[in-house]
Amino acid sequence: MPGAASVAGAWRRTRQWGGLAAVAAAVLTAVLAGPKSHTKAQTKSDDAPLLMADTALGEAMRAGDRTAARRLFALQFSFIDAAGKIHQRRDVLADLKGTAAAAASEAQVHNYGLLAAISGDRRSAAGSDVFFLDVWVRQKRAWRALAMQDVMLAASDAPPAAAAAPATAAAPAKPYECKNPCQTVPYRVRSPAEQDVLNTFQAIVKAIVAHDAGEWGKHVADEFALYASDRAPAAKADCIAAIERQKDAGAVETVAEVQNMRLAVYGDGAVMTASEAAPQASRPPYRATRIFVRRNGQWLMAISAHTQAE
Repeated sequence: MPGAASVAGAWRRTRQWGGLAAVAAAVLTAVLAGPKSHTKAQTKSDDAPLLMADTALGEAMRAGDRTAARRLFALQFSFIDAAGKIHQRRDVLADLKGTAAAAASEAQVHNYGLLAAISGDRRSAAGSDVFFLDVWVRQKRAWRALAMQDVMLAASDAPPAAAAAPATAAAPAKPYECKNPCQTVPYRVRSPAEQDVLNTFQAIVKAIVAHDAGEWGKHVADEFALYASDRAPAAKADCIAAIERQKDAGAVETVAEVQNMRLAVYGDGAVMTASEAAPQASRPPYRATRIFVRRNGQWLMAISAHTQAE
């Protein structure tokens, strides 16, 4: 299993925003005409419509073209910037150039059928170097941007992201009982598939609290990577090692409580976005976006991105 450094190398050198694969011919002609900085991505040929949509939306945002951008955003679209601020669809449309990141040359593509993610590094609208996670959904045979998140990149000597928990905190003064999110979360499940994804998420956090690296690994995809603000990325093997170190040290592990959550399932892919805070404000709150994939009938967490809320 590759370490954090190899994960960072594979996921960096990115591009910009994404959206829908088939827009009106006039829009695509206007956006794609002339010299372009097309995305170079680790992808398959059938991802071409996804990458074309990504390029089109990036161009539209930098040009301030609301008409084109509106067609490329899903109605549920939201953007989390590197400071942890949430921008809803209407807010982004009102200030496209103010939220538009610079185009980049490469990206990592994960296509799960009806849901896809593009990730890597880019220069944000604020001028910061960030890791980004763009989540796209295929609706009415077209790709649309559903959720985007920036995570401030770590310095070269930064410590790795903490184990794969939503967040950890110092040992509490009294015995720790994980109620939220281990037993309950403030979210109303709408389908059996959503319940299955939520069960996977809760199994993961329970395993962290119990220092059970083996159980944690059962619910996480092999390509899993964790990104957190100002922390080096962590691969699955790094997170397992961190859990085992906590167990050996006899540390009490606490996990962040979910303040609010959105969850959506699209075929064999699912996306969870949440605002979370450590118990007793022992660490800063943050925004999280998690991608899940269903393989052989089992839901696995494939990526987790955490942006500290300033």
